Amino acid sequence: MQVPLKIDFHGLEPSGFIEQRIRERAAKLPRFYERIVSCRVTVEAPHHHHRQGNLYAVRIALGVPGGTLIVNRDGGQDRAHADVYVAIRDAFDAAERRLEERSPYGGRRQRGSLTA
Repeated sequence: MQVPLKIDFHGLEPSGFIEQRIRERAAKLPRFYERIVSCRVTVEAPHHHHRQGNLYAVRIALGVPGGTLIVNRDGGQDRAHADVYVAIRDAFDAAERRLEERSPYGGRRQRGSLTA
């Protein structure tokens, strides 16, 4: 990436553990599409349910040649997103799929399954 990873927190305190997980997943993204220019990740706890806890939303904005890919994983009614790490996993899994679609090789070459 040409621009350093940017991580924002909204509605929750910044956490070194959460940041580390995001950095680990972001470091793997170039395997799916090597032309990523920038990556901005926003972690948000928008719903304040006293009995059931927060549902986290994760937004990833990837700068790529010709535009920006946006991935939103809003917990909404998905109770699994009461765990911020699950919300992060789901958002990065979706980002990887989007990058694979953009790759001329469908991501297969980077993972070694395309034969020459």
